[in-house]
Amino acid sequence: MSNVCNGPGLMPDTPRPDPVAALRVPPLDPSRPVAEQIHAGLKAAILRADLPPGCLLSETEVGARFGASRTPVRDAFTRLREDGLIVTWPSRGSYVAAISEPAIVQAQFLREALELAYVTRACEIGLTPDTRQSIEATLAAQAAAALAGDAGRFQTLDDAFHATLARATGYDRAETLLMREKSALDRLRVLPLSDRAHTGMLLDQHRAIFAAIVARDTGAARDAMRTHLRAVLGTLSDLKARHAGLFETGALSN
Repeated sequence: MSNVCNGPGLMPDTPRPDPVAALRVPPLDPSRPVAEQIHAGLKAAILRADLPPGCLLSETEVGARFGASRTPVRDAFTRLREDGLIVTWPSRGSYVAAISEPAIVQAQFLREALELAYVTRACEIGLTPDTRQSIEATLAAQAAAALAGDAGRFQTLDDAFHATLARATGYDRAETLLMREKSALDRLRVLPLSDRAHTGMLLDQHRAIFAAIVARDTGAARDAMRTHLRAVLGTLSDLKARHAGLFETGALSN
């Protein structure tokens, strides 16, 4: 099957080169679940727009690219659908989804509710020495990534910062819920990371959140987190204008 980038209702009808064939993937690590690695690889490619909206994803071709059987590929596709990153039409196949503005707004609402609860909890119980050390190391590494202009590394560390705060609550499902609910935002978050002024602002906001939690100042921590999380919505109109091809243009039909 030839892989194209013009899925039903998603993109213009001019086929483009096969991005799956050009996808660079690391060798699979036999010590880790294969489906997890395929999911992570495809998700990263979608976030970078290496796999653009409307791109057909064949289980057979993806499996061949990763050197894996169809079963873990199918499991990875299930997770990508749950993330809102791909859509599947019976008898038509699976395609990379366009960025949905309503999904972004909903994800922002849910993420804010979760993260405000997490910083409130962190202020109430305090951070352990290990958690403080972990966050300090993450912030230092983020500063280095921002200075180097390494957007991919910066985003990975951004995720690590928020995941550490989720784990600091002591609730097992906190991190899992956060990672799931913010998936729709991840594609929007990655777009402005090449702007050093933007990454510098995000880093300063992380530092303010951390300082408020260390001080056990719940009000300041919540305010700092709320400002930080809403920054992404402030970029939405500009990003839609600059990256129009990544966004939904109308209702999808199946």
